[in-house]
Amino acid sequence: MIQDIYPSRLDNSYSSCTIGEDDTVLVFDSEGMVLLGGNDEKPLFLTGREVEDKEAVYLFSLDERRFFLSMDNKSISKQDFGYYTISDVRDRISGPEVFAIFTGYHLWKWYDQNRYCGRCGKKLKLDDRERALRCPDCGNVIYPRINPAVIVGVIKGDSILITRYRSGYRHNALVAGFAEIGETLEQTVAREVMEEAGIKVKNIRYYKSQPWGMAQDLLAGFFCEADGDGSIHMDEDELKYAQWVRRENIMLQPNSLSLTNEMMMVFKEGKEDAYATRRSDR
Repeated sequence: MIQDIYPSRLDNSYSSCTIGEDDTVLVFDSEGMVLLGGNDEKPLFLTGREVEDKEAVYLFSLDERRFFLSMDNKSISKQDFGYYTISDVRDRISGPEVFAIFTGYHLWKWYDQNRYCGRCGKKLKLDDRERALRCPDCGNVIYPRINPAVIVGVIKGDSILITRYRSGYRHNALVAGFAEIGETLEQTVAREVMEEAGIKVKNIRYYKSQPWGMAQDLLAGFFCEADGDGSIHMDEDELKYAQWVRRENIMLQPNSLSLTNEMMMVFKEGKEDAYATRRSDR
């Protein structure tokens, strides 16, 4: 998955430090497209000596490389560099840099959407002790937004429920959705499967989690079983495809970055019960 970058390591510990000439800089435009050079195997980034941004914010380190976020909204250009969407990054680039770009995008989105205090309207300032934004007037503190969401492998015998979205991502997926206020993740699983496919589920069991900076998510994967005959009543506003697919016929996604793809692969190989834990019908 995207976070499985061993022997590399991404250290997200916050540090109030200034950018150096050799530090790596992530540059996003107003639409959230990232500036990259190089090729798909080895993307290139700008460095501190190439970006005149004294307000660049420290993000994290990837092994020995320190990554900063340019806070300058001006368009930056460099020969042989171009702006790429996060979807482009997902489809084209491989290696630990993909995780760095996704995580950087998550933080860019948060900084970009939280410029002013929601309580008093004053401009927020960077906190010098932790990853937070602080209002100098009323003291309101804002922390990075993380959206809890579920990925659900719904099983019926030797088949799993495969979906495709009405818009957006074009390849096979599983039922997915965001947790709502007052819900447990298990309740989110049951609700999302009912809303998207009209299927009641049982034997809900946790599989694994994943940070997913593309949508500022923390994804939690679950397997469960159809309760009843598994008749599908698809939400046509959200999905264009929802079918029971046997293990041997599952078409995986074109890369191994997502929790969704790993869960489909685990089921395809008949290993879902070896990994899933925590059984609950609630």
